[in-house]
Amino acid sequence: MGAPRSACAVATLLCCLLSVVIAQSVKVQDEVTGYLGQDVTLPCNFAKTSSAVKVSQVTWVKEARGRKQNVAVYHPELGPSYPMERDRGRIRFRTQSLEDATLIIGPLNMTDEGTYTCEFATYPLGNEDGITNLIILAKPTNTAKAQEEKAGNIELPVAVCTSANGKPPARITWQSGLHGNHSSSEVTNPDGTVTVTSHYKMVPTKEANGQRISCLIEHKTQTQSLPVVLSILYPPKVTIEGYDNNWYLSRKEAMLKCSANGNPAPIQFTWSTASGPLPKSVEVQGNHLLVRNVDASMNTTFICQATNRVGQVTAEQVVFVRDKPNIDRAGTTGGIIGGLIAAIVAVAVVVTGILICRQQQKNRMDREEDLEGPPAYKPPPPCQLSEETEPVPNPTEAESIPLKTPYFESSITDDLFGGVTTTTMEEAPRYHELPTLEEREATGEAGPSLDDEYLDQINPIYDALSFAATEDEAALTPMATDKAFVMSRAMYV
Repeated sequence: MGAPRSACAVATLLCCLLSVVIAQSVKVQDEVTGYLGQDVTLPCNFAKTSSAVKVSQVTWVKEARGRKQNVAVYHPELGPSYPMERDRGRIRFRTQSLEDATLIIGPLNMTDEGTYTCEFATYPLGNEDGITNLIILAKPTNTAKAQEEKAGNIELPVAVCTSANGKPPARITWQSGLHGNHSSSEVTNPDGTVTVTSHYKMVPTKEANGQRISCLIEHKTQTQSLPVVLSILYPPKVTIEGYDNNWYLSRKEAMLKCSANGNPAPIQFTWSTASGPLPKSVEVQGNHLLVRNVDASMNTTFICQATNRVGQVTAEQVVFVRDKPNIDRAGTTGGIIGGLIAAIVAVAVVVTGILICRQQQKNRMDREEDLEGPPAYKPPPPCQLSEETEPVPNPTEAESIPLKTPYFESSITDDLFGGVTTTTMEEAPRYHELPTLEEREATGEAGPSLDDEYLDQINPIYDALSFAATEDEAALTPMATDKAFVMSRAMYV
């Protein structure tokens, strides 16, 4: 009993190894996705495990709904054959080979979906195969549009979104800020595709007209958002414009305008009066009523009727014709215009005043900055001494010379206002009247002192800084009449 059991174990092991070898010899893809209307490639290759293995034929077999059918056959001597092909060239081998049996199908139909088996007829192993599952996707055609509904109090579908001929079915949702809801339905088409339809429902109102909502379509092949502008139908809203309560006899070119809005927009306007037909002096121009010359026949009620495909609406305007223009009305209009002009002028004056004040403030600040900062002018350079002019003594030495004190004669006495004392002062020569250095040398006088040399270098412009005695000073000091007050030039150094 031991020998038979061991033989069975060896046979089982050989079968397992053989199945592994067979499974690995045919290379295919477990699943391939194709798109409706396009080509798809089903790879299939045979890898020989030994040079002794011979391949005699390749066959593709399709299984759908429990039925098997040969799709394509290749024989090295007889060539390729396509038993399922109705349209020539839609199914074909990529290469005519016993090792590469890759199959191309296209353009795809939904009936091409199924399980495909690639078989190699070999010797001595027999048939070896690989299985591929072909899945076909259909990209849907998406549309969205508004459904016109009249304004009312009942919930109605105001928009529809459709995803047609898709596989698998699409998922539809709505994005809206309105108070509405939606419902969807599916229909399977004869070719296996699915059409999904979704309706957006709400109570239609005039305010919802022109509002935008979006239909979101999610499919395995794509995601798309389609906008929809709602169209809610409602009758026109009519008003008459142009009457200013100042129609008077013989007035020229008066006009009334019939304004109406609705959905759809009104396309027909009809004018009439409460007393009958229109006066002969008026002219109808669409929604305008032109009065060439105002007369007594205009003293009536004008009626405008606007019509769209939802309904008809009328509006009335009572016209009163005056004998003379309404001066109060004109005065009011003139006052309004005058007030506007006065307001504009006032604003202009205020703005001008503000600009002037700002400019003055800026100028004042600039002057203050100029006073606080260094001088804005540049002083003139010192005059250069000529060769004949005697040079100025050493500055350090000149700076150490004290200023000369005023010269008074010993006979001078003070006249105090308290104890009446008379002062007698001999007239002293002015500085510019003193003899110069050349005059002194000519007369043999002693040379000038260091003080005189220093003062001679001072600009003679300071000689003018002498002032005549005033009358009050002359009264106080009779001896000083016609005498000048002399200020030493050294005071200005």
